Amino acid sequence: MRILVWLPLLVLGLPFASFLLLAVVPPLRRTGRGAGVISILAIAGAFLGALGVWTQGFRTESRWEWIPADGGPMATVGILVDPLSAAMLALITLVSLLVQVYSLDYLHDEPARGLGRYYAYHSLFAFSMLGLVLSPTFLQMFIFWELVGLCSYLLIGYWYDRPAAARAAVKAFWVTKLGDVGFVVGIVMLWGTTGTFDFTTLFAMARENQIPAEGLTLTLFLIYLGAVGKSAQFPLHVWLPDAMEGPTPVSALIHAATMVTAGVFLVTRAQPLFLLAPDVMGIIAAVGAFTALLAASMACVETDIKRVLAYSTVSQLGYMMTAAGLAAAAAGFFHLLTHGVFKALLFLGAGAVIHAVGTNDMFRMGGLGRAMPQTAIVFIVGTLALAGVPPLAGFFSKEAILAGVWQHGATTLFVILALTAFLTAFYMFRAVFLVFFGRAHAAGHPHDAPWLMRGPLWILAILTVAIGLRYAIGGHGDDAHPAPGWLAPFSVVLALSGIALAWAMYQRGAIEPAALSRALRPIDFMARRRYGLDALYGGLYQAFILGFSGLIGWIDRYFVDGILNVLSAWTLRGGDGLRRIQTGRAQDYLYGVAFGVLLVVVWFHWWAQ
Repeated sequence: MRILVWLPLLVLGLPFASFLLLAVVPPLRRTGRGAGVISILAIAGAFLGALGVWTQGFRTESRWEWIPADGGPMATVGILVDPLSAAMLALITLVSLLVQVYSLDYLHDEPARGLGRYYAYHSLFAFSMLGLVLSPTFLQMFIFWELVGLCSYLLIGYWYDRPAAARAAVKAFWVTKLGDVGFVVGIVMLWGTTGTFDFTTLFAMARENQIPAEGLTLTLFLIYLGAVGKSAQFPLHVWLPDAMEGPTPVSALIHAATMVTAGVFLVTRAQPLFLLAPDVMGIIAAVGAFTALLAASMACVETDIKRVLAYSTVSQLGYMMTAAGLAAAAAGFFHLLTHGVFKALLFLGAGAVIHAVGTNDMFRMGGLGRAMPQTAIVFIVGTLALAGVPPLAGFFSKEAILAGVWQHGATTLFVILALTAFLTAFYMFRAVFLVFFGRAHAAGHPHDAPWLMRGPLWILAILTVAIGLRYAIGGHGDDAHPAPGWLAPFSVVLALSGIALAWAMYQRGAIEPAALSRALRPIDFMARRRYGLDALYGGLYQAFILGFSGLIGWIDRYFVDGILNVLSAWTLRGGDGLRRIQTGRAQDYLYGVAFGVLLVVVWFHWWAQ
């Protein structure tokens, strides 16, 4: 039993120990690559521990009193290990380990001090995300939730001397905080109703219908807002594409496999509670499907390879949320795990391309398949998985979601997700044909990345294939929502149709992209401008935040300072007036004393009456 408790604590503690070591011992942090080795060894140990937790398949809970109160502690801290958290431990530590190894070469030109800071942030982020998934209570989860947001801010703004990166970090921080406000209010309201933050207790109360229904819908909607911010759901999705201003390994870590999945994990973890609020579940599903289609349409017109992948992440998160909202959370979580592997592969593959050609613009690449054959192979493997081509992992997890949506009878949402699947295959193979085939545009002599970068790519590619083959042979998906027989061929046709359209437009040249843009002019116009949402938020920021700040500034300058200035002026003038009675002549002072004595006598005589 002690081993069952201490193994997950070891997984949690190793990255934190690495962070403390790098944070409080500056000479270690200033070694640069030495700091990287320390962080990598810590996360490697955590990964081995996570594999032990995952393969053993045990469930354990441990709690320690934190905030005492009459009748028992008001809050506790501890760990909760179950299949959900165990799978997340394995995914987080795996991707963190591979990204940190990859970063040693990707950021080899960074100064030692900056590289040490980078790895300190990485260790803190890994600790925060691991603490989030191991949390047995809403309160502990919220604390780690905020730490994850802080680490995201630090890593996105790693190149803080670049204005675009600094703005993107601030934007990510504040947009996600909008959702976090709802999250904290929601968990406080839930505690006020139930008297506990504990998941196990809350789920038992939910099963026995002991949670009062009054106000529960609002409470769970507020908690869901936290997931909207972290998992980039409409309308708080606008931060994630701009977050690509950070280093590409950061994009792979935070915005593919870990931070952005926190919202999906929250909704999955709290599924027994959300099932008590069907209206909220309906909102989760509808917003998820809309987000999936909206982001896919923007990816179709994007020219920056990292932003294409960012919009793809938003779209796939919408897929997961739709499943969770339709009580097919197991299918959504399955897609979370497979997506984390192949999306990390795609981001790191994009990083290898950017590292070789020095640009993010896909239209300035081309012909890299011959110059970078290994990168091309692994990137295509990830693209096929994301497009949903069997027997790769993405096919089975997407089919599980579509099966869950179909079995629920949500025909409209099914059509939206099917259209999204078609667009996903189209925009991803648009990227493949523009980057790796066709006429070369990149200057110089691009070549495959060194092995410290290539190794993680091959590991992720092999895992993507292996996971798919495992489910092809041994069964797959959400057993509670078996797929109808026609769904698999339908999914394949969707994927192949999107690939064929991308080939006809960007490889064969049979369809002119400009002609299609003209045919879909309204959608194309809006998609290229992000449907005006960034401009809307910018306008609201200027109108309300800056306007309110201007009003406060005017009040401070002209009202508050004005009152103080008037009082000080009156004081100075009064002093000037009083100073004039000091003449320096003795007879004047005698007259004054006599007059004062006379006033005292008169006053005493009047008071005595």
